[in-house]
Amino acid sequence: MKKPSPNPPDTDSSSLHESDSRTSEKPAEQPFGFHFPSVADIKATLRTPSTLFTVDPDTSSENLVVYLVETLASIDVMVHQLVDQLEGGSRHALLGISNNVMLAEITANRVLDLINVRE
Repeated sequence: MKKPSPNPPDTDSSSLHESDSRTSEKPAEQPFGFHFPSVADIKATLRTPSTLFTVDPDTSSENLVVYLVETLASIDVMVHQLVDQLEGGSRHALLGISNNVMLAEITANRVLDLINVRE
């Protein structure tokens, strides 16, 4: 039976190590000419906020907090649906996340109460 791929070329094992040492001295070329920015480059770049997802500046604080409370409540429901399907460590981790979401929801409700008292 014939082998579908050819045998590798015969090479001396010492010649392989020599070629490796020569290539390791030369810096690796970046694919597509891409240059990873340094920390200094990143810090020197002015930050321009993205406008892809924006909140209407005319939206009231009360509306924003109401939306936050509803979002946190939805996340808590989704997490509890997932918890019912898990066991062990994953279940405990998800219950911990649920606890943090619940605390954030309580905090957001308190902020909403404070906003309503002022008005």
